[in-house]
Amino acid sequence: MSLSFERTQSVAIIGGGPGGYEAAIAAAQLGAEVTVVERAGIGGSAVITDVVPSKTLIATADAAVAIKGAGDLGVQLFARGAEGKPLKPEIAINLGAVNKRLLSLARQQSDDMRASLIEAGVRIISGFGRLDSDNAVVVSTGPGGTDFDRIEADTLLVSTGSSPRTLPSAMPDGERILTWTQLYDMASLPEHLIVVGSGVTGAEFASAYMNLGAKVTLISSRDQVLPGEDRDAASVLEKVFTRGGMTVLSRSRAERVERQGDGVLVTLGDSTTVEGSHCLMAVGSIPNTAGLGLEEAGVQMTDSGHIQVNRVARTSVPNIYAAGDCTTFVPLASVASMQGRTAVFHALGDVVIPLEHRRITSNIFTAPEIATIGWSEQDIADGLVDGVVHKLPLAANPRAKMMGIKDGFVKLLSSRGSGTVIGGVIVGPRASELIYPIAIAVERRLTVDQLSRVFAVYPSLSGSITDAARAMHIVEKASEDR
Repeated sequence: MSLSFERTQSVAIIGGGPGGYEAAIAAAQLGAEVTVVERAGIGGSAVITDVVPSKTLIATADAAVAIKGAGDLGVQLFARGAEGKPLKPEIAINLGAVNKRLLSLARQQSDDMRASLIEAGVRIISGFGRLDSDNAVVVSTGPGGTDFDRIEADTLLVSTGSSPRTLPSAMPDGERILTWTQLYDMASLPEHLIVVGSGVTGAEFASAYMNLGAKVTLISSRDQVLPGEDRDAASVLEKVFTRGGMTVLSRSRAERVERQGDGVLVTLGDSTTVEGSHCLMAVGSIPNTAGLGLEEAGVQMTDSGHIQVNRVARTSVPNIYAAGDCTTFVPLASVASMQGRTAVFHALGDVVIPLEHRRITSNIFTAPEIATIGWSEQDIADGLVDGVVHKLPLAANPRAKMMGIKDGFVKLLSSRGSGTVIGGVIVGPRASELIYPIAIAVERRLTVDQLSRVFAVYPSLSGSITDAARAMHIVEKASEDR
């Protein structure tokens, strides 16, 4: 279905990442003339250097864990020696081959997205875009480079993403001191990887390289890994990290990281030092908004350089929208995609459902994975919402027993009295898939009783969701109302 306009609407998009890509597809479907300006390739850093390659690396690490744990399920791997005696082979990771594969997959995904845009009739321009007032985009060969195109449009969307934050005391050199975009140049597993920062990025890479066989030290300035996440989930993950041989240094701040020959030296706040072969700096990101002409166009920004947007991804300038990590909204690829679609729907007059933080599903791709939706247990403890919490260990699930899963849980949160599902946490394999029914329950305001009445396959990990919902059954008082 396409909307009918008095004249064809035009949309110009700076940035072809998840937000820009989805906005372009949606705008083309609604009959608009669409132009996308992208400097690195369709998909942006999310596809080319971030989400796709990192999750591909994690998939390889998951495979290594599965092989290592196969013996617990009765699967044994042997080779025959010269005399016919069984030899137990060692698991070896060819990191060069892994990195070649993941970068190839990332480029293939980018090419597929580009083909989809072309098929939809979207015009793609390779170059650096910036705003020229509030109704045009100028394209140049680079920052400060020659301008070679100017696109006037009714609606402008900025979706330029973010870049790894760097510190003057720990400047990446691309060889031993690295950002997460530089990890894929390593030809072999690091002998000892020091990860500075225990947020989502740091925890994911620490988990992946530990499971690939590297020695890993994780430096966290907080009292737990994944600060701000569910404390039970963080506790499970830290236990798994420690059991796997990782050294977790809590309440430790890296003051300085220096290259020393073929290694690195990390100096902590208490003057102690940690030596390793490589160091990954995972200390956050900064929005790619400098030099885009945003302030000149009247777009309100934060002190950190993020673009202020409302729940329909609109900026302070009515016809300028923004999506993704460059905005003040949640920095997730899925959110960027939804922002991009929402922005176009709003600008072109289609049906719009404003975004709401509490309905955003997020996942941390560690092993085990951690997926969350809605209000948290800490929100209930802080009195922000009146709710009830029930946690069910995955170890009690029959399918988990069959699969040898020992770590993880399902946690449901419901409103006190009504039993409406208001949140959930899943820690376990494929939590990113298992969280979906809870996300539907939160989105559609289902009660725990309604959730529990949905048939779950027996045996299945999803059965723990219905089990937890049944345990929260709302008993109606028979009486006084009759």
